[in-house]
Amino acid sequence: MSTPLITRILLADDHAVVRAGLRLVLDGEPDLRVVAEVADGAEAVERGAADDVDLAILDVAMPRLTGLQAAAELSRRAPRLRILMLSMHDNEQYLFEALKAGASGYVLKTAADRDLVEAVRAAMRGESFLYPAAITALVRDYLERASAGEDAPEDPLTVRELQVLKLIAEAHTNDQIALELGIARRTVERHRANILGKLHMRDRVELTRYAIRRGLVQP
Repeated sequence: MSTPLITRILLADDHAVVRAGLRLVLDGEPDLRVVAEVADGAEAVERGAADDVDLAILDVAMPRLTGLQAAAELSRRAPRLRILMLSMHDNEQYLFEALKAGASGYVLKTAADRDLVEAVRAAMRGESFLYPAAITALVRDYLERASAGEDAPEDPLTVRELQVLKLIAEAHTNDQIALELGIARRTVERHRANILGKLHMRDRVELTRYAIRRGLVQP
């Protein structure tokens, strides 16, 4: 994909102040323009799939769908779209999940004023952007797995099960989850049982801890 003269950007973050700061950085560049802002992952999927967006910047932690879930869905629905993940956390698990979900780069909020513009331009050239510690983490992980002769384990949960798990960890009831996802309460109960079985867990407390480790919710 050729780089457009003006890169049209979607900002997805549940904090208006953060979005305002990022917009200031991006709109200050002649070749970058923020054309849309949203406050949760589900909105990001709907808006990011539109033809008038070239690149989406997704916060890792957002309501309804996380940035990681939104990135995976956007990669499926709009493969032409470039995606960057934005996070407060220098966290290897988040980094690996972001790349697995189809993101072109991972930018720390603490360095966004320095790195974000470069990351956007790299993504639009079809290149990856990672901060130095992230590159080190990837190399270390690759070497460790190579020496052990094994690949990274596949996630046992489906996309829908991850959505249900996130809402469970956010203390939603079965009825609330059913309403949010547009499915029957009985279907929610079946998903909950399947999640517990696949993860070999017993209750919501254990599920919440797992969701935190996976970056689905923040502690």
